[in-house]
Amino acid sequence: METVKLYNNVEVPVLGIGTFMISPEDTEKSVYSALKLGYRMIDTANAYMNEEAVGKALKKAINEGIVTREEVFVSTKIWATLYENENAVDDTLKRLDLDYVDLLFIHQPAGNYMAGYRMLEKAYKDGKAKSLGISNFEGEKLEKLLADSEIKPHVIQMEAHPYCTEKEIRDRLAEYGTATMGWYPLGHGDRGLVNEEVFTKLADKYRKSNAQIVLRWHTQMGFITIPGSKNPDHIRDNGDIFDFSLTEEEMAEIAKLDGTKKYYHADEEQVEKYATMHLPFEG
Repeated sequence: METVKLYNNVEVPVLGIGTFMISPEDTEKSVYSALKLGYRMIDTANAYMNEEAVGKALKKAINEGIVTREEVFVSTKIWATLYENENAVDDTLKRLDLDYVDLLFIHQPAGNYMAGYRMLEKAYKDGKAKSLGISNFEGEKLEKLLADSEIKPHVIQMEAHPYCTEKEIRDRLAEYGTATMGWYPLGHGDRGLVNEEVFTKLADKYRKSNAQIVLRWHTQMGFITIPGSKNPDHIRDNGDIFDFSLTEEEMAEIAKLDGTKKYYHADEEQVEKYATMHLPFEG
């Protein structure tokens, strides 16, 4: 598995299994299948309500000798309503049944996000998180976090796919060495993206599926990508992308799609309203 090296020398597999919008029961099955198939990165979040399932799948794989804890990169996210909860990190680790996570995010630029990020910085210093991240930050809130943080984010997680590479944000964070982890890697089920002519042509050339071409593009862009699936065959196929490489000319052709479409649009009021909804386990 190829990796991205963060600016603190932590290495992240470029391909992981995502668990957004997957039920706890299906999460446990898909994560276990992914680990058996060679995946070594798992992404989850407080708000996905499946951290316990991730922990169970990982523990099962460890107990069966499929992996060791040290071989698997686990990332999760603290929800906005927990930014001022001093127990949020420990509670997250308890749900995952882990002593530490490899990457810990604050999930939304809402509420007291600087308190949330300071919580992450403390977790990093205490060894409870090996690296830190921010999710969905841009504009003024990104600038405030960069100005007021002691430890600059190692990773930003945001929407990223051939229609939307967020080049401006990536360029802004380049001076810190912040890596990009992309969600909606295949366009949130948009067949129009996956079936773009350029991907069909390249799929025929490399004898791969269109989705495999898109995922390979992600890795060659230097993105960490986390496609989610409940289907073991899809999970296997998503991982079968490292036996070929797109040429510079082919990457340049795909780059022409950038700026076409963004799937997630939320104004300030919507972000605050959504991100400050309490999670069921908060009582």
